[in-house]
Parts: sequence; structure tokens; C-alpha cells
Amino acid sequence: MPLLVNGARVDLSRPTGDMVRAHPQLEEKAKLLRSQPAQIVEPKGLLYVQQREFAVTTPKDGSVSILGSDDATTCHIVVLRHTGSGATCLTHCDGSDTEAEVSLIMSSVKSFSNSSACGRLEVHLVGGFNDDRQLSQKLTNQLLRAFDLQPEDVHLVTFCVTELNDREEQDIHFPIIYGIAVNVKTAEIFPATFPEKGPDEDLRSAHVLTGAPLTNIYDAKTEQLRIGPYFWGPFPHVDFWLEQDDAQILQNLSTSPLAEPPHFVSHIRSTLTFLKEHPFPSQSLFPDRKPRIYKKNEEGLWEQVCSDKI
Repeated sequence: MPLLVNGARVDLSRPTGDMVRAHPQLEEKAKLLRSQPAQIVEPKGLLYVQQREFAVTTPKDGSVSILGSDDATTCHIVVLRHTGSGATCLTHCDGSDTEAEVSLIMSSVKSFSNSSACGRLEVHLVGGFNDDRQLSQKLTNQLLRAFDLQPEDVHLVTFCVTELNDREEQDIHFPIIYGIAVNVKTAEIFPATFPEKGPDEDLRSAHVLTGAPLTNIYDAKTEQLRIGPYFWGPFPHVDFWLEQDDAQILQNLSTSPLAEPPHFVSHIRSTLTFLKEHPFPSQSLFPDRKPRIYKKNEEGLWEQVCSDKI
């Protein structure tokens, strides 16, 4: 069944600008979202989702109340929610395998929604801008097509992407919103930044930099964050990249060098250093082939638990 806006099928044969003009409420919703200042989301009750990760949970979750992700330039953040069960998935897509990724998040939400006869699937797309290489536009089109191919009706509710998320300053384009969060209990979606992006931030980033597929990081039934086990070989030319100055790293390792947040280079350096220190994670990080498991403690913060206690 198709991708719908206000009950009408989206015509994907026409440019996205035509779609927005045909459904002015999408532009109004985007304008409203853009006008909100980014909220700082503290770690308590938060599950932060990195690029090429996804997490799904329900309002019954006693540990996680907020799903969020940021640092999206050409990437898009996708929230898929079933209005009956409240099952909510957030993912951070970069265009690596969009069709497979959409099928994966659809399955994950539906797995929590089988007992709900009423309700519908709603999708919210945020991110991207008018970048020089038109990577954002390409990803927007991929996501729209992928949702339109799903067997179930999917209702497009929020569409704040590419040209609707673009600002210009001295002839340089930037995203307006770099990150969002969704409150799993209330379904509210809002612009957000996150002081803490852990646990295992470098490990998870290294997994992406070595070409990982989209990965589910959360088990809502046990309320456990599960990282790994991840495996890779020595990262090519890691010493070369670590010797480069900031400008070279920005120019060569970003899809949009002029629009990256200020911490992009330090984040990449930290990830490269991690890859240098762990060329064989099967030996240094996952010798027992088991995931690193975290649960929220009484303060609402992630705490690692020993696998033999599970």
C-alpha cells in the first residue's frame, strides 16, 4: 500500500516541491518545527541513536522515555510510530541501503504492534539541506520511494527535509535542524542536542566508519542497550588520516564540509584513534563474542552489566 498524506497517495513521479505545494500542511508543520529552539536533552531516560543505528520501544518502557539523534547534515533522521501501540522507532539514515533499512524499521515497529487492531503507521522525516552534491535530495527521494513500496499504509506526518530544512548564510547552505528527539510516552517530536552520546560512543562510531549495515541497538523487552559484538580489520591508512590537519579531514571525510557542526573533526579523530588502538576488536573488545550490555540505573543513566548476570 502507498505512502499517504491526509489520506491521499503521494505522487512520487513529480518533484518533492510539487508534493509540498499539493499538501501545504506539510510546509506548515515543517515551519513550526524549524521555529523551535533545540532543546538540550540530558542523559536521564535518553537512548541516543548514532548514524546507521536504530532503536524501537513502547510507552511501557520503564527505562527509556526519549529516543534521539543529531549531527545530521545530509543524513535524515526518521521516526516511525504506530499510533495504536505507541511503538516508536528512531533511526539515522545516510543513504547506504535505504530500501532495506526502511523494511527493517517497519518490521521492528510492527513486531510491537500486532495486538493493536486500531491505529496507523506514521512517519516523520527530518534532516538534510540544499547541499552542493544534492545528496540530501537523493536521500529524501529514496526514503519516500522506500516507504511507498511497503505493504502497509504509511502516513507522512512530518516532512522537514532538504529544501524545507535549509538556511543560507553568505552563499553557503546549512541545515536548520541537525538533531531531533521523540518522547516515546507523548509522541512529541522536537529539535534537540545531546551533551552525552554514549555509552561506547567511539566503538559505535568505529562500527559505522568501517562500513556497518543498519544495526538495532536496543532490546525493549529486557530494556537493555546491546552494543556488538562488532568485528573489523585494520582500518586502511589510519596513520595517514591521523596525521592530516583539520581542513584535510573535514574536506575528505565529510559529505558536506562547510555545514558540519564544530565538533565533527574532533569526533572523527577520536574514532580513528579508537580504530588504531583496536585493529582487531575480536581480540581486544569482544573476545567472548558477546555484546556489551547496558541497563539504566536508578538515576536513569546507562550502566554496564556483566553478561553472566543476564
